[in-house]
Amino acid sequence: MSTTGRPAGECRSARRNDGRAGHRLAAAVVAFALAAAGCGDRARVVALPPGATVVALGDSLTYGTGATPDTSYPVHLAEATRWNVVNAGVPGDTAEAGCARLPPLLDEHRPALVLVLLGGNDILRLRAPRLLRDGLAACVRAAAATGTPLVLLAVPTFGVTGFADAAIVEDFAKEAKVPWLSPGLSTLLHDDAMRADAIHLNADGYRALAANVATELRRIGYIGP
Repeated sequence: MSTTGRPAGECRSARRNDGRAGHRLAAAVVAFALAAAGCGDRARVVALPPGATVVALGDSLTYGTGATPDTSYPVHLAEATRWNVVNAGVPGDTAEAGCARLPPLLDEHRPALVLVLLGGNDILRLRAPRLLRDGLAACVRAAAATGTPLVLLAVPTFGVTGFADAAIVEDFAKEAKVPWLSPGLSTLLHDDAMRADAIHLNADGYRALAANVATELRRIGYIGP
């Protein structure tokens, strides 16, 4: 069940221009991102067949901390899609550290799609937002270099009213015109039955996370009807 209540991965323009020109991606990278997102007259998202290789890049929430790697969201996503989903989660990784690992993963696995769930540790450690954005930009550049489609997953942040999707990932994705989705982590982390601790899910939570991701990838077009 999707938790977003709206289509994910739509091609939207940035909502504002507030002096972030120094952080904008190069025109060539944005052009690739448009193609990967299925934007423009020629670009189309193609549903991936069973057996396709997908790299799930992330931190502890991808690795499966709070449960086990065998009950992580990539494992459940593989079961739901019949894709070969590579769990490339490393606990503690920031966006910068995680995206630095992407080029060799692309060389090794030659994936049809990369899913990026990074940024939570940047937020927890109060790192400068610029570092999170620069890290995600490195992922986009690495994917562009091999022509690999990429989708960003929103990460949660904790505020006065509890967990909510961090706006910075959505804003970056819209600015770069990269497809993004909300996997519903904010909702899942509110539910005691779905979490192992304050910031990690349990096995049931990761199963629900994978179901949310699959629903949104179907909405974007990477999973067929």
